[in-house]
Amino acid sequence: MAPNSGEIKRTYFGRGGKRYISYGAPALIAIRPAAGHPGSEDTMLLQGNKHCRVSGGRNEGVILLHGLCRTAASMSVMETYLTRNGYLVLNCKYPSRTNTIERLSDDVIGEALIDDRMRRCSRIHFVTHSLGGILVRNYFSRRSDARLGRVVMLGPPNQGSEVVDRFGAWRIFKSLNGPAGSELGTDDNSAPNQLGRVNFELGVVAGDRSINWINSLMIEGPNDGKVSIESTKVEGMKEQVVVHSSHPFMMKNKDVLRHTLNFLRWGTFKTQ
Repeated sequence: MAPNSGEIKRTYFGRGGKRYISYGAPALIAIRPAAGHPGSEDTMLLQGNKHCRVSGGRNEGVILLHGLCRTAASMSVMETYLTRNGYLVLNCKYPSRTNTIERLSDDVIGEALIDDRMRRCSRIHFVTHSLGGILVRNYFSRRSDARLGRVVMLGPPNQGSEVVDRFGAWRIFKSLNGPAGSELGTDDNSAPNQLGRVNFELGVVAGDRSINWINSLMIEGPNDGKVSIESTKVEGMKEQVVVHSSHPFMMKNKDVLRHTLNFLRWGTFKTQ
C-alpha cells in the first residue's frame, strides 16, 4: 500500500523477524519526531524492547547512544541538531540497567548497524553519552565494520569512575544501575580498563562543572559530577576538549553541539 501525502512510514519487526510496514499520521506515532526536522521521514524501529528513531536523509549516518539510566529523549537535542546539519540520525533507546556492557553493546549496536536505512549509509559515525561510549569501545574491540567513521564521546568513563568504586557494592546501587553500572569502576579489572586502546577516530568531550558535590568529593581532580576529566581519556584518542558543563546535561550544551559537529565533519573540535 503506498503512503498518502504527509503520512509517515513505520516499520515493525515481529516474532521470527517478520517485517510489517504501516502508514499513519505523524501525530499517531508513539515516539514523536523531535521538533525542527524539516520534511524528514521518521521511521521507528521496534525490535524486542529496543527503540530506534531515524531522522534526516543522506548517505552519512550517525548513531546516538544515551547513558546509564537514561533514554533516547536525553539525546533529542543532539538528534535535531545533527539532522538539521544533514546527517541521517538513528537515536537509540536501550535497557541500560538490564544487562552487562558486552551484552548491551551487541544488542543495541548490532541491531543499529543492520537497520535498513543505516545499511544504505557509506559511513556511520557514533555520538555517545557516558556509558554509551563504553558500549562502542566494547563492540569494536571485538568486531569491525568497514563503514565506521568518527566517534564523539561525551563524558565517557573511559578509565571508570570513583563513584562506582565507592558505591558499586551497595545493594541499592546495583538495583538502580544494574550489571553495567557495577562494571564501571577504576580498578584494572573493570570493563573500561580491560578494553585497551581504541581502534577508531575518537574525540572526547569532558565537563568541568558539577551539580553533585557529594559525588565530586569522591573524584580526584576537575570533574563533571560523575567522571573526572582525566578519566575520560583513553589511549588512541585523537583529541579531547573540556567544556563548562555537568554530566547530566552535557549533550544539550551549545558548545558541545558545535564541537560534536566539527569533529564529525573534519576530525577536529576546532572550527575550520
